[in-house]
Amino acid sequence: MGLGGISIWQLVIVLAIILLLFGSKKLRNIGGDLGNAVKGFKSAMKDGTAEDPKAINDKQDASFSADASVEKESEKTEK
Repeated sequence: MGLGGISIWQLVIVLAIILLLFGSKKLRNIGGDLGNAVKGFKSAMKDGTAEDPKAINDKQDASFSADASVEKESEKTEK
């Protein structure tokens, strides 16, 4: 028995049929495209974690400016 009740010979037959349908060049291109997509995803994840502190600082700055505008509004209403 192989993976989940599928024997090795069944896997070989399925892979041979896929190779006949698509051809080796097309499968190589698909593999390369998939590899590039994974690399892009990993680099985007690294970039996202690197920008988190900056995004947090921007949010803090925005909340600070919002607090300042609320204080100005309350000062105007007190006068």
